[in-house]
Amino acid sequence: MAVATTNGRRITRADLESAFAQALGVGEEKVQSKLPQIVVAAAAVTVTVLALTYMAGRRRGRKRSAVLEIRRL
Repeated sequence: MAVATTNGRRITRADLESAFAQALGVGEEKVQSKLPQIVVAAAAVTVTVLALTYMAGRRRGRKRSAVLEIRRL
């Protein structure tokens, strides 16, 4: 953990704002660099979930649907 040194002076609002801006800036840079990978992963998960839901629905529909045989006399 980093230790803040004040050199005997009070910590001002500007000091806090600059420290937070620096910390958030680093975090935002990391998120911006990883954003394309996150979007691709989210899209892949979405497509997979939709495909599995579709397949499960088809299977359930086949199980529950009756097979009718119509004969002409």
